[in-house]
Amino acid sequence: MGNPLIDQGQLSRIRGSVNWAAFPALNVTAPFLDKEGINLRLEGEMSMQHGTMSGLVQSPEPYVPVSVVIALLKTQGLAELYKSQIESGVLLGAGTVWPDVSTGITQFQLQNMSIQSVGDLMFNGTTPIFAITARGFYVINNNLWS
Repeated sequence: MGNPLIDQGQLSRIRGSVNWAAFPALNVTAPFLDKEGINLRLEGEMSMQHGTMSGLVQSPEPYVPVSVVIALLKTQGLAELYKSQIESGVLLGAGTVWPDVSTGITQFQLQNMSIQSVGDLMFNGTTPIFAITARGFYVINNNLWS
C-alpha cells in the first residue's frame, strides 16, 4: 500500500473577491481589503423538519439567506464608492463571491443582494476598516425543480 497522504491544497490571501453584475465599479479584490477580507455566511436551515408521530418529514428549502461582510479599507476610493452607493440606493442585485482557493470549493452565485449595514467606523487612527454587510439569498436544493 502506498502513502495514504493526499495534497491538502493551499490558501491564497489575494484570491478572494466579490463581483457585482450591475455595479462593476463596486467589485472588490484583495488590494481593497483589510486582512479580515471577505466573510460569507449561509444562514438558516437548509431543510425544514416537520415532526410526526413516529419521525420527521423533510422539506428542503429552495434557498437560504446569505450575508457577506466585506472589510474594505476606508483609506481607498472604493470605500467612498460604497458610501455613495448607500446614499443613492442600497440594492445591488446579483453577485458572485470567489473563495480564497484555486482548487476545491468554487464560487457562490448570490441573488437579490442589498447593502444592509456598515460596521462600526473608528475614526481614532487605529483601524482602516469600512466593513460593508450585504444580504440576499443563495439558491440550494436545485433538484426540487425537477
